[in-house]
Amino acid sequence: MQIQKLIFIFTMVVCSALAFPTQSKAQTESTHSANSQTQTKPKLTLDEFFNSVSFDAIELSPDGNSVVIATERADWDQQIFRKDLWLWRDDGKGGSLIQLTHSGHDSEAKWSPDGKWIAFLSERKTSTEKSGDPDSDSKDKDEETSQIYLIPTTGGEAFPITQGEEEVHDFAWSTDSQAIFFATRQPWSKSQKDDYKKEWKDVVQYRTAERGDTIFSLNLASALAARAAAPAKTDSGSDKEEDSTPGAHPIAQTPLRVDKLLVSPDGNKLAFLTNSINQRQEKAEDVELYVINFMVSRRAYDNKGNPDPDRPKPMRVTNNQAVETHPRWANDSRHIFFTVEVGDVYGPYRDLQPHLYLVNTDRAEATSPDVVPGAVEQWNKDFIGPVDQYAVAGNIVLASARIGTDVQMYSAAKPSDSLHRISSWPGTYAQISTTTHSSKIAFAYSALDKPEEIYLADSADKLNEARQITSFNKLFTERDLPRGKPYQWKADDGTTVEGMLIYPPGIDPGKPEAKHLPLFTFIHGGPADADGNHFEADWYQWAALAATNGWLVFEPNYRGSTGYGDKFLMQIVPQLVSRPGKDILEGVDALVKDGIADGDHLTIGGYSYGGYMTNWLITQTTRFKAAVTGAGAVEHIGNWGNDDTTMDDAYFLGGRPWETAQRYHDEAAIFQIDKVRTPTHMVAGADDVRVAVLEDYLLEHALFSLGVPNKLLIFPGEGHSLDKNPWHGKIKVREELKWLEKYGGVPAGN
Repeated sequence: MQIQKLIFIFTMVVCSALAFPTQSKAQTESTHSANSQTQTKPKLTLDEFFNSVSFDAIELSPDGNSVVIATERADWDQQIFRKDLWLWRDDGKGGSLIQLTHSGHDSEAKWSPDGKWIAFLSERKTSTEKSGDPDSDSKDKDEETSQIYLIPTTGGEAFPITQGEEEVHDFAWSTDSQAIFFATRQPWSKSQKDDYKKEWKDVVQYRTAERGDTIFSLNLASALAARAAAPAKTDSGSDKEEDSTPGAHPIAQTPLRVDKLLVSPDGNKLAFLTNSINQRQEKAEDVELYVINFMVSRRAYDNKGNPDPDRPKPMRVTNNQAVETHPRWANDSRHIFFTVEVGDVYGPYRDLQPHLYLVNTDRAEATSPDVVPGAVEQWNKDFIGPVDQYAVAGNIVLASARIGTDVQMYSAAKPSDSLHRISSWPGTYAQISTTTHSSKIAFAYSALDKPEEIYLADSADKLNEARQITSFNKLFTERDLPRGKPYQWKADDGTTVEGMLIYPPGIDPGKPEAKHLPLFTFIHGGPADADGNHFEADWYQWAALAATNGWLVFEPNYRGSTGYGDKFLMQIVPQLVSRPGKDILEGVDALVKDGIADGDHLTIGGYSYGGYMTNWLITQTTRFKAAVTGAGAVEHIGNWGNDDTTMDDAYFLGGRPWETAQRYHDEAAIFQIDKVRTPTHMVAGADDVRVAVLEDYLLEHALFSLGVPNKLLIFPGEGHSLDKNPWHGKIKVREELKWLEKYGGVPAGN
């Protein structure tokens, strides 16, 4: 009895720590009612804010009765962002949620079609010998290499089924659940590695030494048999393909990197999406969709894996100036859906909002990679906003799509149909998951005052009856969260521009106290993005914390933002910072004129493109008392050369640096930096490629030479997304809040 009692107490403590619901709905409502009578909700603290849980992905089981949920949260002791998998099951009693994996390095979960297995990628550390690898001198021996793991849905420990020094880029199940296809960089034998190191030592051959991917097929029964047999390790001195998984057979090669693999519903075709080897967006033709005849290609290799020279070649099915993303097969096994991150599928490169497209793969027997099998068709051309995410449910498509400040869920049965709104909760829908043998839909949902959680609906027509199946962010419901509303103003050219106003907790936007508030203009990145009615709690989107600290937060959706039509988005060209800058300043003017903002207490900030705009705007006015900027360029020539997305840089400014030199000059903050009087706080990742850290050093040096108060924080090991060490993001926001308070003139606790 004592042991059982201790187990019960331990279980309750763990559930509480993970924010699991441990009370019935009636009990919870009763507790909330009692609390509301005795005390008001406390405000969020900095520590609480950074303990939020985000959802990377959700995957419904084939029967619709279970959901795998991929979470990410800060692990302060290990100084990492933990990536774990959770399994929710419909047990007939309201459902149960268990932690499926515990390594902190797990993602990309995919159910086997028969529902017996869950495969996922894991970067669990493995000790491997790197001798001869051209990359070995830049890696530790205890290297995190992404490999495929399996876990049975009936219970048990996860185990790897791939191995080697080359990480798995993506994988897909066969439709009969008997095989897994995966892609890695072309493995080298030991002799190849030794020869390379002998000639090149530790010299990095930028670009020229890279190699493309191989797609393999791995029979599940063979993999399980190999695991059961647990053969002794082969002598590491033998000349063999050390990086190859035993039993894996190559079925195709590409000179590019494979980002996505997907098997057609009938099992006869394997599609893959490529990217540049170094993952820099320099040529649109590096990112295309290909299809191979799976059955024929698998027979095109002998027992040693040697390719038949007459084997069918992968056929390219897209050929455009766009960066395709999120491909999915249609149920007819003939068409592939995809969205576009940047670019245009119909003509010369130009940035549009993410739209949904469909391409025909009927001529997949063609042997020439230059033959395009069918025209690309845009889905729902009349929809004004971007399609953020989508899923295929039977013969219809479900999409989360943005109009203005809300992201709702829509459906359509064919490309010519208008998207029909099927959701009604105000806020943001995301992470849609459907399955073949069930009408159920899983999705993530949040609003400004409602933290993001996962929901499950019985069907598309019952979204409003969806039940919440997670409570990871329950703590936030027990805090006094800010409220907000959209705000519109007129630009100088007559265009209506919109943004969000986030009010400090306890202030009703419609009451007299919502006047003459200190203002923090918080600029989103992208620029092709938008702020709206959604809940965010991280180092990048910390409007809720700024509002909690007394600021009225203004989030402008300037020209170049999504949700207002392609024309609105493209008006940023070629005025990369000057046109959005006018929109933002005119929004600030309108807020002061309307008596909403206090003109004597104006501050500004942003990260990435929000940093670009902050750097520009402090050269255009001295009205801002404080600025906080991160990873923002102050010039465009060096950034064009360093950025890993150079296609859009040249597009935004009308050409490469030597083609439109004056525009590169006119749209750069550095050439007007002598006008700056605003105390400026800067942050940067030491290993940032998207916006090189040299831009921050340049800004800091300029401000230092001018005698403008400034501070620069450099986060070691971090790239653009600051996703290595959670302490870096927390320190970033902590210091930015202090800076706003110090120079913005707002007392602590206001």
